[in-house]
Amino acid sequence: MSDTPGAGGTEGTGATGRAARGAMLVIISGPSGVGKDTIIEALRRRPRDPDYHYVVTCTTRARRPGEIDGVSYQFLTTEEFLALRDSGGLLEANEVHDHWYGTPRAQVREALETGHDVILKIDVQGAQQVKERVPNALLVFVVPPSLETLFRRLRARATETADQLELRQRNAAIELARQEDYDYVVTNEDGQVERTAERIDEIIADEHRRHPFRVVHL
Repeated sequence: MSDTPGAGGTEGTGATGRAARGAMLVIISGPSGVGKDTIIEALRRRPRDPDYHYVVTCTTRARRPGEIDGVSYQFLTTEEFLALRDSGGLLEANEVHDHWYGTPRAQVREALETGHDVILKIDVQGAQQVKERVPNALLVFVVPPSLETLFRRLRARATETADQLELRQRNAAIELARQEDYDYVVTNEDGQVERTAERIDEIIADEHRRHPFRVVHL
């Protein structure tokens, strides 16, 4: 599927935590190094930003240079993360590249109930979990122009050891094969992050026009 709508726009079928009518749960996913963080930053600068709530993911990995706790991620110890998961506080939780990542359920629910579109930036495994639990979630998969481009971006980050880099490259090839599971696929071309953010913004706006009475349940 490539930049075309799927079947994510029908009435929701959950049991608790009903969102305001029309509010959407939007998942932005893709392999490591594809540029998800820079796309989110570009989305924040766009005019529709006040309509969006950006969920801060919980993680057990170490903070990278320039990252801010509570803004970039909620940085937790493994014990804190697992306690939150076991108490039902996470909408999804997965161990990726030897670290845990998860989406705080309360933050998502509160934003949806107040009528905001909620933007989740999560990995492929987490996206599948959310889609199973929230059938009306809108899934957008970001891909690089090529695997070679993706690997170059990963190397340029210089944030992983050689073994970690090899693992991310191997996993990226596997994750790219999952793009057919998504409602839309968007290519993040080199130097075109603003255009990528614009396209995602257009997709969300179009989904609102096509399904104005969408109801999401958590």
